[in-house]
This record gives sequence, structure tokens and C-alpha cells, in this order.
Amino acid sequence: MASWLRLFLLRTINTSVFVMVFFSSMSIHAEEKTAPLQIQSEQLIQPEITRRDVELDKIDTEDFEATAFMGLLSVEDFGANAVIGARFAYHINEDIFVEATLGSSKAGQTSYERLSGGTPLLTSAQRDILYYDVSLGYNLLPGESFLTRNTSFNSALYVIAGIGSTTFAGADRLTINVGGGFRLLATDWLAIHIDVRDHIFNIDILAEDKTANNLEVTFGVSAFF
Repeated sequence: MASWLRLFLLRTINTSVFVMVFFSSMSIHAEEKTAPLQIQSEQLIQPEITRRDVELDKIDTEDFEATAFMGLLSVEDFGANAVIGARFAYHINEDIFVEATLGSSKAGQTSYERLSGGTPLLTSAQRDILYYDVSLGYNLLPGESFLTRNTSFNSALYVIAGIGSTTFAGADRLTINVGGGFRLLATDWLAIHIDVRDHIFNIDILAEDKTANNLEVTFGVSAFF
């Protein structure tokens, strides 16, 4: 009886040792398989990205803008002549701005004066043109303009309309202006403008009262402050 009990205990101990060794070897084998997967996973979720610095000019924090401009003003029946002036704008937000403009030009001769060779319709002083207006502008398409593949500038297309007065031919004439322009920000405080505007007022010099459309094309340089 005692020998049978010893044999039973010996077999039980051998079986337990075998089971422990078996499961230990399985665990070690499983860890060896998962280790490469973990390393590969860490490499996949930690890529090395080379970043480049991009610097874009933008409007400075100041909201006021002063512009000097020059170009051509075509007065109906009096030809196209040089115009110079200045504009002062306040940018209410990134979309809307108000602007005051003062411009000066001088009208030429009408076709009648050139062909007839008769008495001039206006004196030299009456041909002087001085206008001012207050306008409201809206930036339609703010974005970027690329001069080269690696060089870009902030820019915007805008529309503008306003009301003012034009002194011409010895009278002050109520004037409505409408138009649009393109603004290119060369730096954070310096901008370049190209504008096309129509100054609309009544004129009665050629024996009839009519509404004249007077187109203006200008190039300007502005500073923000």
C-alpha cells in the first residue's frame, strides 16, 4: 500500500513539473513573436517628417491705410488725361473698409474744339478737375498671388462704391463712383493697388444736360499704420 502511494505521488509531481515547463516555454515563444510586431508598429506611427518654414506677408495689425495714386481719367467728350490723388481708408474688419478719396486732373479739348478751330468752350481754369468722395468697399476674393513657384503674396479683389462731388467747368457736380480693384501686399505694411472706377455726374456743357460716365484707371502704393 505504501509503495503504491509513493508511486502515485511521484507521478503527480512529474506531471505538474511537465505542465509548468510546457506553459513557460509557450509563453516565452509568444513574447518572441510579438516583439518584432511591436517594434514595427512603433516605427509606423512615428514617421520622420521634414517640415519647411513658410512665411507669407499679411496686413499688419494696424487698420488704417494711406494711398498715393496716379493714372488716367477719361472725361466724356474731353479725352483721357493724367490724374493724381490720395486715398485714406479704415479697415473695419477683414472684409469691409471705408475710404475717402481726393483726386485732381485737367480736361482736354473736345472733338468739336479740335475740328472747328473756334473759340474754346472752357477756359483753362474751368478745365481743372478736382473731386472727392467717400466710399464703402468689400473684399470679394482674399487669397494669395504667386509670382513664382516659391514666392507668393497675400492679395484681394474688391468692389467699391460711394458718393462725392466733382468741381468741373465752373460748377460742383454731385458724383457717384463705382468700381473695383486689386490689392497686393508686398510686405506686412506696404501694398500695391490697381483700380478701375467710373465717376458718374451730370454735365451740360455741349448744349444738352446728360449723365457722363468718366472712367478712371490708377496705380497706387499704400502704407498701413
